[in-house]
Amino acid sequence: MTNSTTSPALRTPPAAPAEAAAFFTARLTFQADVSDVRASLVSGDPGFVLVDSRGEEGWRQGHVPGAVHLPTADIPARAGSLLDPAVPVITYCWGPGCDGATRAALALALLGYRVKELIGGIEYWIREGFPVETATGAIEQREPDPLTVPVGSVSCAC
Repeated sequence: MTNSTTSPALRTPPAAPAEAAAFFTARLTFQADVSDVRASLVSGDPGFVLVDSRGEEGWRQGHVPGAVHLPTADIPARAGSLLDPAVPVITYCWGPGCDGATRAALALALLGYRVKELIGGIEYWIREGFPVETATGAIEQREPDPLTVPVGSVSCAC
């Protein structure tokens, strides 16, 4: 057994189980993954509105079909005319290296919306092989990245 004082991964020890449970519950409260969002959208009644918070160029390049385009800077002025406060919102931006979806989620929360962030953003949506809609209305789909998604399966079955 590895001694936790010599393990680089355990220099800071894991939280107590109750603290860990609270943290992971909170994380699931604030985030949704692309596979779950896709399954919800395909169901026909997802129970949320998906918001693309990127600028016009990113939206035109490709976005999740059915998403609402609401750039973060426009949220204070336009959210009320585009979103129903009774319907939860899930925001996305470019990917895990971008905090645009976090800023959009914060802006919406400050306006009173119940909101989650799509972890992985459009990057992981595309990497998992899900369709995107372009400025011309065309639907494009790439092969799933075998390093990020189980090939030949709908989900990771986690």
